[in-house]
Amino acid sequence: MNVKRLQTLQQIIDFLHGSGAFEPAPATQTERYHWIEQTLQSFHYASRTKAEKGLLIAYLCRISGYSRQQITRLIQRYRDRGKLIWNVSPAKGFVSHYTTEDIRLLAEIDTLHDTPSGPAVKKLCERAWQRFGDKRFERLSGISVAHLYNLRKRSEYRKVRIVHEKTRPTKNMIGVRRKPDPQGQPGFIRIDTVHQGGQDGKKGLYHINAVDE
Repeated sequence: MNVKRLQTLQQIIDFLHGSGAFEPAPATQTERYHWIEQTLQSFHYASRTKAEKGLLIAYLCRISGYSRQQITRLIQRYRDRGKLIWNVSPAKGFVSHYTTEDIRLLAEIDTLHDTPSGPAVKKLCERAWQRFGDKRFERLSGISVAHLYNLRKRSEYRKVRIVHEKTRPTKNMIGVRRKPDPQGQPGFIRIDTVHQGGQDGKKGLYHINAVDE
């Protein structure tokens, strides 16, 4: 990076207080990484006090344009590896192991067996491939139970496997409209409601009295 190299911490302090509207010069990621590495080396970052490290981090942020979190990660990487190298990630860094056909096949199994547990589905896939030689289950036979549940959340799965659950009526008695007969037992409450009445077209309040019998 095309910047004037500072030699002492006092020069860094003066720079931070007087840089004002300073804008970092355009630079590639490789140049920034190289400059950060050189700065950490020349100022012996690891042996500095906490306050001095804070000044250096502020200086690195100001010149590089990186955030404090980014600089902190780069410093940790430098301390772990002894150097900083900009590595470009591949365009296709992650390729899904399980195809859309695998996910649809999983949905068909769940439909036939009424969505069994993960371990049970894994065992079914293993038997289909290892015992019966069904090539469709070759990849699913090695799936982990945890990832099986992840596939069930995919949109491809939900398009095939739609579960409708009927409303289940409750049998719990919330209240009984009859005269309380506690016979010494708690839980019998008499509820009385009185409507205050309306006024000027507005409904009045309801007074609710609860008396433990």
